Amino acid sequence: MSTIDNKSYAKVVQNGVQAVETVQELHSTGYSADDIFVLAHDQDRSDRIAEAANANEIGIKEEGMFAAIANLFRSRGDELRAKIVSLGFTETEAAFYEKELDLGKVLVIARRTD
Repeated sequence: MSTIDNKSYAKVVQNGVQAVETVQELHSTGYSADDIFVLAHDQDRSDRIAEAANANEIGIKEEGMFAAIANLFRSRGDELRAKIVSLGFTETEAAFYEKELDLGKVLVIARRTD
């Protein structure tokens, strides 16, 4: 897991089962469902994993209204990178994670909220 400003970190896992396990570990360390996000390259897969894991998807609250609207016109890769950046990661980190998602992996992000 990579720490970002001691507030956000991400873990790339191989599949949905590992994503659910990672989310459960995060819940056991004090993260609430509102603090945990899952992201897969396929939107439907993201939805299913988030629901099974009791986690969130990155939405308007995290991205902001304008970014969410812009995502309607972006390619899926651009959209994924924008979502990752909205949680405090750099463009370089977002590009790395998006490439992992291209390979069928799942990204679990946890962020402490103040």
